[in-house]
Amino acid sequence: MALPERMILVCQSFRVVGDKKGICHKGTDGFLQYIEEEVLDRGLDCLVTATTCLKQCDNGPIMVIQPENWWFKGVSSEEAIDAILDGLEDGEPASEYLIG
Repeated sequence: MALPERMILVCQSFRVVGDKKGICHKGTDGFLQYIEEEVLDRGLDCLVTATTCLKQCDNGPIMVIQPENWWFKGVSSEEAIDAILDGLEDGEPASEYLIG
């Protein structure tokens, strides 16, 4: 199996010990499935995965695209995901959600 061109990391506030903290897991039910379906519909070569806490709780929910190392904040709607994936297709990060 070939390696994916990109990885999309989605913070789900998983903690090794204890309950989830932060806001990345709140109100984002179905986001992983939505992202995966959009990636497939757009023909993008990306692996979508949930992660442990990405230590950006004040900016959450967080999504990261590698290898570009684009970190996105406030990814709390399908519109935000669409804007980020549109930017990925265009080769430019969606600036309204970009951290830094």
